[in-house]
Amino acid sequence: MPLNIETFNNARGGNAFYKAITHPLAAERGHALIEKSAKAGRIALYDPVGYLAGFAEIYDLSALNITSLFVQNIADIGTPMLGLRAQPVTELASATADTVLIVAFDAHRMARHVAHLVPRGARVVTLDEMRLPDDMITERAQYLDPANFATNFAFFRDAGGMHTRLATANYWAGDNPTLWCRLIDESGKTLADWRAPLNGVGAGVTVDSRAVRERFGLGDFTGQLFLHAIGAANHDTVKYALDTFDDGMTLSCTHDANAWPADLYGGLPAPDRDERVTLWVQNSHPRPIPAGEIGLNAMGRGDIAHFDRPIAPYASAAIDVGKLLPNVRWPQQIEVRAGRHCVRPRYEIARGHGRRHIAHVNVERIDLKPDPKIAELGNLMGKGYLLPAPILPPDRWRSIALPTPMATCQIALPIAGIVIDGSGREVARHAFGNLPRDHAVMLDVAALAEKSGGLASGYGHVELVYDFADGGEADGWLHALFRYEDRKSGHAAETSFGAHIFNTVLTYKNEPQSYSSRPPGLSTRLFLRIGPAPYDTLCHLIYPSSTPWHARSATELELRDGAGATIARRAVEIPCGGSYLWRYAETFDKAERAQAGDNAYVVVRDTTCRLFGYHGLMNGSGSFSFDHMFGF
Repeated sequence: MPLNIETFNNARGGNAFYKAITHPLAAERGHALIEKSAKAGRIALYDPVGYLAGFAEIYDLSALNITSLFVQNIADIGTPMLGLRAQPVTELASATADTVLIVAFDAHRMARHVAHLVPRGARVVTLDEMRLPDDMITERAQYLDPANFATNFAFFRDAGGMHTRLATANYWAGDNPTLWCRLIDESGKTLADWRAPLNGVGAGVTVDSRAVRERFGLGDFTGQLFLHAIGAANHDTVKYALDTFDDGMTLSCTHDANAWPADLYGGLPAPDRDERVTLWVQNSHPRPIPAGEIGLNAMGRGDIAHFDRPIAPYASAAIDVGKLLPNVRWPQQIEVRAGRHCVRPRYEIARGHGRRHIAHVNVERIDLKPDPKIAELGNLMGKGYLLPAPILPPDRWRSIALPTPMATCQIALPIAGIVIDGSGREVARHAFGNLPRDHAVMLDVAALAEKSGGLASGYGHVELVYDFADGGEADGWLHALFRYEDRKSGHAAETSFGAHIFNTVLTYKNEPQSYSSRPPGLSTRLFLRIGPAPYDTLCHLIYPSSTPWHARSATELELRDGAGATIARRAVEIPCGGSYLWRYAETFDKAERAQAGDNAYVVVRDTTCRLFGYHGLMNGSGSFSFDHMFGF
């Protein structure tokens, strides 16, 4: 069964209480609070705001001598919890208790309200004992303000010659913000804590596993890096690009981990015959994951294979997908039953020739239902929801699209693929039909483009859209996995994402999506990290449009150094419905690149339209990486 705690709600956003009780520093104080309470005699619990159920999911309260439970809301009276039935708080005075534990933060006001009801001689304890240190609190007026918990996890490794490098920028723009970091090894042990100043607004941020290892005198490690942006304003999320690399055969990049654990994840590819697929499950909580709680099943099939080992608090486990599901093969895909125990997991694919790469699965929605209005959007919204992904130059790369069910209501997927060259000209169209949930249908979009006369620009993109010609239903959560293979080296990279409505002033259900204001989102601000020498950075920008929009974009590529200062700019015009593939070394000259330095990054800015971007690195050994970019 999944943990009974709400982590994220698509209407209300993230649950700050969840973040507050699972933060690694708060967890240390939370365990201390439980230990102290276990020695405090008889305990009466007061749950004024309904946090007890979630708190008890994360912390083991079995050692406490709980004699009674009280609530404030009349509707909660009689609710069973922890083997007790909730009583009205007005009955607290008659409780047999040495301690009253108020399950709330900022509880001083609540404590005053019931002070006259506290049994004589009983002491009052609250969750404020597990608050973070004052210098880590951004908004003092309300502890559970989301700005106080701008946190995330990152897969982090420096072992066997492989390294990781996290890159982002100070887009929080708060008052002297700081990045608090905790490195946790595979067993869940803390290896190091440190703080890194985020410097000025727009300053670049990098965390390199090699530098961390040298600074703290560490040996090999594989685990996770916990990040907390202290002093955050404007944004309460921590987004980043994460590169994994060695000296030749390993190179990949992934997006941020999506800081909210989910019940299910989809889009995990089954191993091909010469592949080993490893799913990295990294516990996001201060409680262990019991054996059997993590499960895998072939998408659309009911048989679940369970991981039979427990995972310690904050520990990482490498699950060999092929061993759990030996009869499932690419292009089949796998559903991860994560039970809200971990943020979006990474998976690692090692091929027979020694090359390997890492990508991530995506959140599978459990709250969606088919929306019949989507089939009617065409008159007003043109293509409506569309999912754009690059077609890299076919003379070098294969570009493969694999539609992925990403909601439990998706029994079938009515999909078509449109191949478009860089100029915005439609080259080919492919009807997938109404794919069943357990389908294993992939499309080589580069081959389709070549078969249809080729891409005049040498590259292009594919758009997956809804196609109801063969029937079917839609919910707006259309996803796919895109795999890219170097024809010469055999190296591969893959990325996955979901559909949105793009570049129309009409809105439907918060689309076109906007990062910083109410929809529609009709502008672009993307972060492009620049790889250090000897890597070159490539970027594929797509100008998708659900309805006709401005004929050409007015895009600016702004090169910034590590301090956030602008070094150079380039103006780019992308045709509506088209794309633009460029490389850092070819776009900015040697002097500009030298001035920008190794911690440089590029902001892709456009105030006239919403672009969608993908980025990657290349080295001289035929290795490359590719993933979608993040906006802010």
